[in-house]
Amino acid sequence: MTFDWSVIPDIMPALLAGLRVTVLLTLVIMAIALVVALPIALARMSSRGWLRVPSTIYVQVLRGTPVLLQLFYLYYVLPFAGIELNAWVAGIVGMSAAYSAYLSEIYRAGIEAIDRGQTEAALSLGMSRFQVMRIVVLPQAVRIIIPPIGNMFVGLFKDTSLLSILTIRELMFQGQLLAATNFRHVTIFTVIAVLYLAVCWPSAAIIDRLEKKLKATPTDKTPSNGGWPVGQVATPETMA
Repeated sequence: MTFDWSVIPDIMPALLAGLRVTVLLTLVIMAIALVVALPIALARMSSRGWLRVPSTIYVQVLRGTPVLLQLFYLYYVLPFAGIELNAWVAGIVGMSAAYSAYLSEIYRAGIEAIDRGQTEAALSLGMSRFQVMRIVVLPQAVRIIIPPIGNMFVGLFKDTSLLSILTIRELMFQGQLLAATNFRHVTIFTVIAVLYLAVCWPSAAIIDRLEKKLKATPTDKTPSNGGWPVGQVATPETMA
């Protein structure tokens, strides 16, 4: 079998429709995962066992089992327990849960990278732990976690292909349907690869450039919330 240029005009509408679904799924899943991951990360760091233990189990289970298995479980196993989810709900819930577990570890690493002396100094000045996290820690941690989150975004865009097993008409599923009808496997899957690269390559380049820019920016000149320089240790003088 060879690459057949003549079928490209016929297959592109379906593949582009699949690409739009893939992009939509990526944005929705990442948005949900980013929100869910933060409280999980904070719970993992808590000194309270009733918060730390469940969140740790959540992260370890989702990180320790394949995402494909989790999707199968949500869509094909739960109906035996009387819980039926449509393909979109199962796909979004499954992928969001999996990626929230991974992102929570990125959050946790970024937060723990901030000098603990800043937290202790802020607490000694009467700030609540919520204020310390919001004003002192998170603005600095954001600069650390943005590059790995960007890489996770690119990874998620590719991993949405797993949702083809739930018959969601994303890019890979559309390609499988086309290949099953016209048997132009080489052409179809080559075009699909090009479409993935057309999104992932520029995205990866943007992430790399952002990472270099963040590393090059002096931390002592970057303002955070309230005008507190990022990277500067909290002291009574700086808090005044």
